[in-house]
Amino acid sequence: MNSLFKNYVDTFRGLSIEVWWLSLITFINRSGTMVIPFLSLYLNKNLNFSIPDVGWIMSFFGLGSVVGTWIGGKLTDRIGYYKVMFVSLFLTGFLFVLLQYITTFQGFCIGIFLVMLVADAFRPAMFVALSAYSKPENKTRSVTLIRLAINLGFSAGPAIGGLIITGIGYQGLFWMDGITCALAAILLLFVLHPKKVNVLDEVKVESPVSAYKDKAFWIFFIGMFIFGFVFLQYFSTIPLYYKDIRFLSEFEIGLLMGFNGFFIFLFEMPLIKWLEDSKKSKVKLITLGLFLTALSFLVLNLTGWIGILIIGMLLMTIGEMIAFPFSNAFAVERAKKGNQGEYMALYSISFSLSHIFSHNLGMQMVSKFGFEMTWYAITILALFGVLILVFLLKVLKSEKLKIK
Repeated sequence: MNSLFKNYVDTFRGLSIEVWWLSLITFINRSGTMVIPFLSLYLNKNLNFSIPDVGWIMSFFGLGSVVGTWIGGKLTDRIGYYKVMFVSLFLTGFLFVLLQYITTFQGFCIGIFLVMLVADAFRPAMFVALSAYSKPENKTRSVTLIRLAINLGFSAGPAIGGLIITGIGYQGLFWMDGITCALAAILLLFVLHPKKVNVLDEVKVESPVSAYKDKAFWIFFIGMFIFGFVFLQYFSTIPLYYKDIRFLSEFEIGLLMGFNGFFIFLFEMPLIKWLEDSKKSKVKLITLGLFLTALSFLVLNLTGWIGILIIGMLLMTIGEMIAFPFSNAFAVERAKKGNQGEYMALYSISFSLSHIFSHNLGMQMVSKFGFEMTWYAITILALFGVLILVFLLKVLKSEKLKIK
């Protein structure tokens, strides 16, 4: 047992103190984002919006994310990642508190757009900061540590969120989101001020290659968009499926989604370390992750047994545990040939675009065809994404041959 614990701890060795601080800030921020997993339920059950209306609101969620991520990438290259992260965190907290007072469809579309525009400017800045605070050989594990912080926060957030809803209602979630964003901004100010940190891998390219002219990166972008489209169903249609078809309470939904974060917290770092040591291709591992996520939807149609929900969640969890760290590491590695903010913004935009289409189309399909047909359609789309990533492997192989 002691040996097992020692091996687990060893997987964290060598990461910089700045990465640990950034992870703590991310944990505080993510612990408070408990509105997001319950947003579709809040809009449908509390504000009485129809499922198609909820789908449109979630599209504005994604549109704000796209615009915010693009602006965040541009600002990161121009004024630096620290300023972008601080302003984003502080203003997001303020906007989350205000969002609870909006009750009209049009107002919520505008409100959620503005919240996500400001909130997701943080993402490319955080990725560039993470790269700067990490030695080249530690980047994938540094990404994994950030994800552990995210998922530990996500594990606690929905469970606490379910209790808050039961106790004082949805309004408490918005206040908690706002307060934790502000706390994360204050901590950032004290521990990661540019005068207090060590930059370990600052990349300056004399003649940067534009991310928008990188063919392989665009193929990767499409694959990540599809992965994001499939994965994000767990934040919109899946909670409704749990509620309406499987008859789970908000608290039970929170526990099931919290299981995802807790499992990642326990097993992701050892898994990533093992996969890194195996020297497998990053793209092959991303492909495996997407395939497992596809299976997580397929199994839901196989039986009415309630335990299948845990199996589905486990498959999705392992899929994201593999796909997210290695896709991020691939993007960081590729970004060294161009403007890092631009590359990391484009990587983030692939998921932001998913937000625009995933929630809306998922809701529309559920409304017209039901959950069973929707899960089959999502599975087919995920398998198409697997083929896209297989094609990317061929393109990358061709690139290496040209260099030789």
